[in-house]
Amino acid sequence: MGPPRAFRGTIERRAARWRARRRVGENPGVEAPAGTRDRAARSTEHWVILAVALLGIVGLLVLGLLVDPDPRGFGTHEKLGLPPCRTIDWWGIPCPGCGVTTSVSLAAHGDLLGSLRTQPFGLVSAACVALGSAWALLATLAGRDLYADLRAANLRPPAIVLGVLMAGSWAYKLAVVRGWFG
Repeated sequence: MGPPRAFRGTIERRAARWRARRRVGENPGVEAPAGTRDRAARSTEHWVILAVALLGIVGLLVLGLLVDPDPRGFGTHEKLGLPPCRTIDWWGIPCPGCGVTTSVSLAAHGDLLGSLRTQPFGLVSAACVALGSAWALLATLAGRDLYADLRAANLRPPAIVLGVLMAGSWAYKLAVVRGWFG
């Protein structure tokens, strides 16, 4: 009959991690930590994740060096050659990402308080890129496979938190644009 349906995925993931540990351990009786693999045996996905993480931090540095934040609190993306956002023109409200590029640019310039005031989610985004890049680099240096680590992780709670933070940041930006704070 097997385990109840609710537990099947969990049991299968644990069994896969156990089998992976048994393969990489030098001694069959000693298990290696989850996600640890021989450097030559790392997946292609590992290298793609590492490249994206490192490009993210390079992007933040380039944004900080080359793009000055727009003093209006939005519109910095226009300096990157992107068209202006029409949401405010058409409906009179900012889009959910209004001010994120400006906020990330402020954070890249070291103005964390200005970044928070402009668009809180921009500061969260910049922090996630910086922390994600640091995690990817440290995990790689420790011999871990990033793809295996991400597959084993439960990413639903952080995704929910980021969604709530984005919605809250949009409400904040809407209040700022509408002048509800006085």
